[in-house]
Amino acid sequence: MSIEKSMLEKIREVAYKHALINAVKHSGRADLKAVVSKIAAEIPEARKNLREYMEYIKSIVEEVNKLTLEEQLKIVSSNWPEVLEEKTQEFKKELPPLPNAIEGNVVTRLAPNPDFSLHLGNARPALLNYWYAVMYKGKMILRFEDTDPRLKAPYPDTYIAIKRDLEWLGVSWSEEYIQSLRLPIFYDIARKLIEKGGAYVDLCSDKAFKSLRNKGKPCPHRDRSPAENLEEFDKMLEGKYGEGEAVVRVKTDLQHPDLSVRDWVAFRIIDTSKTPHPVTGEKYIVWPTYNFAAAVDDHLMGVTHILRAKEHVTNTIKQRYLYDHMGWKYPETIHFGRLSLEGVILSKSKTKKLIAERGLESYADPRLGTIQGLRRRGIVREAVWRIIKDVGIKGIDAKISLANLYAINRVIVDPIANRYMAVKSPVPVVIRGLRDEVKALIPIHPSRRETYTYTITDGARIYLSREDFNMVKNSVFRLLGMANFEIKGIEEVNGILHYIAVFHSLEHDVAKKLNAPIIQWVIEGEYVKSTMLKPIGLDLLEEELLVEKRIVSERVDSIIQLYRIGFARIDELREDSVVLVFAHE
Repeated sequence: MSIEKSMLEKIREVAYKHALINAVKHSGRADLKAVVSKIAAEIPEARKNLREYMEYIKSIVEEVNKLTLEEQLKIVSSNWPEVLEEKTQEFKKELPPLPNAIEGNVVTRLAPNPDFSLHLGNARPALLNYWYAVMYKGKMILRFEDTDPRLKAPYPDTYIAIKRDLEWLGVSWSEEYIQSLRLPIFYDIARKLIEKGGAYVDLCSDKAFKSLRNKGKPCPHRDRSPAENLEEFDKMLEGKYGEGEAVVRVKTDLQHPDLSVRDWVAFRIIDTSKTPHPVTGEKYIVWPTYNFAAAVDDHLMGVTHILRAKEHVTNTIKQRYLYDHMGWKYPETIHFGRLSLEGVILSKSKTKKLIAERGLESYADPRLGTIQGLRRRGIVREAVWRIIKDVGIKGIDAKISLANLYAINRVIVDPIANRYMAVKSPVPVVIRGLRDEVKALIPIHPSRRETYTYTITDGARIYLSREDFNMVKNSVFRLLGMANFEIKGIEEVNGILHYIAVFHSLEHDVAKKLNAPIIQWVIEGEYVKSTMLKPIGLDLLEEELLVEKRIVSERVDSIIQLYRIGFARIDELREDSVVLVFAHE
């Protein structure tokens, strides 16, 4: 093997590793400069000739940057798991300890109802449960709680959508369950509970039961023998009762101050011939309630710590009765406050209504507070992480302003977002007065020395934004990265009237002295048409732009910055056009 080939293999190995590691730490985009530094440190013999290898290294970084973040994470976790293990120590610094947690034995769970996509509020339990599992070297269980095919009917596509949302958030899970596939298990526990005298079949009407409950009096079926209740339960399973004719209730304190706690419903009948379940169809008609299914599964799956919103405090009280009847130990439970995003609807019911009424694109519309909606408008997962870490597991509600979210996101994307010139309402301009060609150097990023070069000759045709043109048409101005000009007259080029920009001077210092504004531009033949979607409240504006053609070397999901416009995410990419979604300034 030649020395040159051996060196290239070493460089590729080190470059690929560190490009991947750098990418997963920075929203899926590796920084060339950081990778080169690692190569210089790990391969000393390559230092002298690094310039010669620069294009090769750059191609490896670009190869990594074309992978999705999920693909990058899988490669890193398979080959360099210690990189992700560093998170354990990081979480210990940022999160308070869990009560009675033993390293290696902690089991948390995330239990979404698959009736809608995840939103920012759901990210809180998702991330906290995952981070604590990592922190204690335990495991997190993903459990789809889909046992209400009537009132909270699951959507078939959300099982996959939720998992994709979690993967984007950087959340992984050790085990996965779908509760609708576990009904025989719930029936078995129900029988054991009835045998212990902890539950009974209630044949009263809902109105009659509530009348008795509100007075603290028992239902007439409450004191029947376990054998009689088991017989009635079998009748329920056999379909001898219709909807509302029979329920299974867990025995609790009939004097409890919270009426909803008194003998709560564990099973009810749902006619799945009318509302079939997307997973099990019409197979089952007796369905466990949330409190029964969640409580049973938490025990059977060995959950040690339940981290959920404080709206579940009453559910915790209800579930403890079931645990007491069965002789089980209830998990440690932490209830945290609600997380909301100011000016953005997070409520599932309100979002569904909004989608129906305004024809919004379900889940991924950038006007929504869903994970997909936020992601589509250029909010990176590290920004969501920062917010969740900041609010932590406190019991108080937290309201995040959009301005705060944007500020956090800006800090994260600014170092990695390539810059591009773009013009709105383009005004055609022809350049005159150049004796020699001028090299226009456009910074790709202010913190890097990389620039993109345009060779400008006399007669070159460019476009300026109408707003910029109106500002500079009576004064000296500087074209970004190029030279200083003045607008003097109009001429016709190929049947189109162009304003004439006459060369004034080359030096930036002259522009500074004259207080000349610096404006962006695009040149004929080196731009693509772009539509930028801009969410403003519940409206979605569309702006037409001309953007530098080099933008097509980016990839879908890249976050870029348009000079003097703001940050945007690449939504669609073709050879001759690009769709952007505006994120923030």
